[in-house]
Amino acid sequence: MGSKSDVKTMLREAGILFVITLAAGLLLGVVYELTREPIRIQQEKAVQEACAAAFPASGESGGPAYVFQPVDYELDADFLARLAQNGVEIGSVYLAVSDGGQDGGGLLADCEGYVVEAVSSEGYGGDIVLYVGVDLDGTVKGVSILELSETAGLGMEAPKTLVPQFAGKQVESFVYTKSGASADNEVDAITSATVTTSAVVNAVNGGLETARYLTEDPGRITGLKGGEGDE
Repeated sequence: MGSKSDVKTMLREAGILFVITLAAGLLLGVVYELTREPIRIQQEKAVQEACAAAFPASGESGGPAYVFQPVDYELDADFLARLAQNGVEIGSVYLAVSDGGQDGGGLLADCEGYVVEAVSSEGYGGDIVLYVGVDLDGTVKGVSILELSETAGLGMEAPKTLVPQFAGKQVESFVYTKSGASADNEVDAITSATVTTSAVVNAVNGGLETARYLTEDPGRITGLKGGEGDE
């Protein structure tokens, strides 16, 4: 009798556990569906803000403003492999188009530059995700760091210490120095955070090279992101 009672108890408890697990799973599914769209909107907003910081409006009145249109693109495997040697991967690419300037000969005709997402896997605390804005003559408009998990007081100072050093520079590539920058292509390293400095500089160089690559060969822009055909 005792054995049958134990079995019934086990089955009842297993049934209760199953119901709780099922209910929890359904609840998580509902929460996911309710939050998925707001999270996506917030992520897109953060990316657009990063693009705007990397390719800021210019002029006395702060204009013109830009629309950042994501595009599909193709880069040579050798080019990507070379960037990968420095721990850099290229993500999304955006055309910087003057707001209101899209009625002419297509987005590429109205494009004033590129914003390139570059990811370094060689940060001290993990991946560093940043955006590099480059106009058509190869000048870096700006850099914006979107994701950073470095050491507080050291690598986390990158947005304040490193980012301002890139804007307005027209160079082939950047290098960092510990002895004080004396040329346009030199960036003052963050004291005691050369790993972070190196990762940021390499990522910026990757974005700069990619923008230059696409400027020289716009045929590598294969269409609007999620759209069809060339622009």
